[in-house]
Amino acid sequence: MVEILFENDDLIAVNKPEGIATIPERTKDSHSLIDMLRSGAGTRLYVVHRLDKEVSGVLLVAKNAGTHRFLNEAFGERRVGKSYRALVHGRLTAPEGIVDRPIRQFGSGRMGVDDARGKPSATAFTVLERFAGYTELHAFPRTGRRHQIRVHLYSIGHPIVGDRRYGASVAPAGTPRLMLHAETISLELPSGQELTIRSPLPESYREALRALLAGETTGPISLDPAPNDPQPTSPQ
Repeated sequence: MVEILFENDDLIAVNKPEGIATIPERTKDSHSLIDMLRSGAGTRLYVVHRLDKEVSGVLLVAKNAGTHRFLNEAFGERRVGKSYRALVHGRLTAPEGIVDRPIRQFGSGRMGVDDARGKPSATAFTVLERFAGYTELHAFPRTGRRHQIRVHLYSIGHPIVGDRRYGASVAPAGTPRLMLHAETISLELPSGQELTIRSPLPESYREALRALLAGETTGPISLDPAPNDPQPTSPQ
């Protein structure tokens, strides 16, 4: 059963668990989030955007062709604000920053930075908390390239913990998942209503964070955003 975060006549916002693909994969017996939703809805649904299989968090699905076109245009014109929570290797010294490096696809579906042939890509970030060997941050993708946040953080020497594609081939002990969570989406609905949808941190992320940071700090570990944490902003 997929948790519904928001629903009206035009769209559904769901809380995607990690470990399930947004759309069907090539393997014959694979299951996907859109298949599960269509089975429960008994009607056609339209994929608006995707989250990587390993990523959890808020995902939008359109309920009709008109809303699908509207949301596709909103994403294409960068009128949708998104924020992610991520735990990365190493200590980021700057309180905030932006990685503005072009990305393109290489072999076997792997994405990477290519300043000569890549497509313009930008990811802003703000540091939430620093630990001895890790940093937790908010990431704000200003473009929507495949694997963008993962590639950009890897390119500056701070890969996301648990990322076996862009980072260590073996995850640290106590990390059963990729430590990346799509926390919020902000957008204008077809009706003109402004809406921000938030997906709470899943317990799998919380448990992995506690396990990784055990012994690194004597104080409490902040797992939830403070009231003044930055909200997702529309890309400039």
